[in-house]
Amino acid sequence: MNENWQPQVLAINDWLADATRQLVFAQIASARLDAELILAHTLRKNRSYLHAHPEEQLTERTIEIANARLSLRIERVPVAYIIGHKEFYGHQFSVTTATLIPRPESEALIELLKQVIPRNSSLLHEKPLRLIDVGTGSGNLGITAKLLYPELDVTLSDISRHALKIAEKNAKDLQVEVSILHSNLLADYPFAADIIIANLPYVDGEWERSPETEHEPASALFAAHGGKALIYELLFQTKVTLVNGGSLILEADPEQHPAIISQAKKYGLLVSGQEGYGILLEKIAK
Repeated sequence: MNENWQPQVLAINDWLADATRQLVFAQIASARLDAELILAHTLRKNRSYLHAHPEEQLTERTIEIANARLSLRIERVPVAYIIGHKEFYGHQFSVTTATLIPRPESEALIELLKQVIPRNSSLLHEKPLRLIDVGTGSGNLGITAKLLYPELDVTLSDISRHALKIAEKNAKDLQVEVSILHSNLLADYPFAADIIIANLPYVDGEWERSPETEHEPASALFAAHGGKALIYELLFQTKVTLVNGGSLILEADPEQHPAIISQAKKYGLLVSGQEGYGILLEKIAK
């Protein structure tokens, strides 16, 4: 060993400053936040610990691990995949590259769900309302619904068995009882649903998008027919699977909403609410 060798010594604030500079150079807008999330995860602390102990010396091993994770972020790997979780509606959900990363835009679907449940609250005491989260991914929508309304009978469904394993883990971690179903949309759901909630792939492959999406599963992002193919297929399936008076809550780009609402009318689904990326449709009795 070189007798002049000295271990690398950095304090928390030194590492954060250097990491932030590198992320800014990589044109990552959330540079400081990402640096803090990476280091906090490496230290197994929360971000407030970093702010309270800026002069604390980092071990050489900690620096090595944090630098490796920083390199992934510079390559535009999403922070959620690096640290293994993402917050949604106040709860932490585990994520892997098998699942789409929960996004703040999807919280609009939960707000629309809140519009549906009060109108049916009396029914909750007669029989559980059946809710299915189609294309559940990490399970964030269906599990959040169950946390808010424990009386619901919730099923998490996905065509990806890998995603379902993550959804099942999240349900267990957050201590909710849900059913897990491997299904292509509603094809294998054996019941009539009172509520369907779905964040299906709706990105058109021609759209401009952030480099981070290159690391997310393409099957969870992209759909044919301008991004609307799977949504249209789901609309068709509601003819059989959604009860009269039932609700369908969808996520889509706001520019897609008019076409989706028009298509929904063919199946007796009328729009009763919109919020951000979310659309609330209700099935009218014929």
